[in-house]
Amino acid sequence: MGGLGAQEGFPSRDFTRFWWGESVSSFGTYVTLLALQTIVVLTLDGTAQDVGWLSSARWLPYLLLGLVVGALVDRWRRRPVMVATDLVRAALLVSIPLAWAADVLSMPLLLVVVALYGAASLVNDAASQSFLPRLVPRQHLQPAHARIDGADAVAQAAGPALAGAMVKLLGAPVAVLVDAATYVFSAVAVLTLRVEEPAGVPSETPNIRREIGEGVRWVYRGSGLARLATATHVWFAANAVIGAVLAPYALLTLDLNPFQFGIATALGGVGALAGAVTSGAGGRLLGTGMAIISAHVVSTVGVVLMVLAGLGSTGWVAVAVLGAGLAAHGFGMGFSNSHEMSYRQILTPDELQARTNTTMRSFNRAVVVVVAPLGGLLADQTSNRTALVVAAVVFALAAAMLVASPFRRVRQDLSDRRPAS
Repeated sequence: MGGLGAQEGFPSRDFTRFWWGESVSSFGTYVTLLALQTIVVLTLDGTAQDVGWLSSARWLPYLLLGLVVGALVDRWRRRPVMVATDLVRAALLVSIPLAWAADVLSMPLLLVVVALYGAASLVNDAASQSFLPRLVPRQHLQPAHARIDGADAVAQAAGPALAGAMVKLLGAPVAVLVDAATYVFSAVAVLTLRVEEPAGVPSETPNIRREIGEGVRWVYRGSGLARLATATHVWFAANAVIGAVLAPYALLTLDLNPFQFGIATALGGVGALAGAVTSGAGGRLLGTGMAIISAHVVSTVGVVLMVLAGLGSTGWVAVAVLGAGLAAHGFGMGFSNSHEMSYRQILTPDELQARTNTTMRSFNRAVVVVVAPLGGLLADQTSNRTALVVAAVVFALAAAMLVASPFRRVRQDLSDRRPAS
């Protein structure tokens, strides 16, 4: 990742410290994601639909509170919000192994904890994503996001593999403690940043409904982001199906053990790292619009490979095929994310950053809340493989929506004027 962001004045010391906090907490998050899915499937004897409910609970706060949180965060300094929510998330995660040790861990309790964790993550995401443009000059936003994505990809590669080993040796609930410790580390890293951050500047007469409306209108009417936002919502529908189906598909349909599942998932992180590392060069070659479209096509191919896993293959061969599909999907995410994030941040003024981020994320997560349980239900009523086929079709639809619009011609060097949506 040394080549990412190798521009004059970048990365700064404070960005590097921020990057470390984000990177370490990302590592713990991937440990927890696999551990929670394993808890549902193996510890609590859950189904694909139960995994869907887990995903839905995690993102439900984005549906219920996202627009309000975006408006509120734009009124506040963002660094104290990040520190406080990191500590809240750490405390919530500690409660899971404590409940397991007390023999009171159940699916309803787990869903409540995960929903509260999601609420704290919502506030943290709103502050963190809108804080980065204050920390990094706008001309460095794409390489800054690419560095964060690259670290996240390394975490995605190493986290699940370590989680699989920890789950096998210690049990899934104990593995969650790793994530709690990483959030404490992130809080300390952000607390020690040397950044003079201006306070939020609400209107003279604060009006939460008007401020929410300003954010929604900016995304879907005033900014040139509407087509990208809509295609991203469709992309999240496909990804929600994968999130609900992947664990039961790997652990039950393919009969992999948690360690093998962790290895396959880790290959997704390897793909994401490759996508993040090549995203800058890819954007210069293809342009922002075609880079994002190409990434969606690669994700479609990746899901097709996942479908092929298990067709005549078992054991480590199935791990390899599943891992190849996850690697392709990971590459697509790593390749596209820095372009999507920097593109919308370049277009958005500082006073609307939190509202823009939370508006898009709220609708994206609302899609997950609705689709994840439905994807799990589809898998339970038909098969996990059928649900994955549906996901591949929806990924292809997201790419087609952008190909059929002027967005395919967008390049980020046009940041001085708004492109058509």
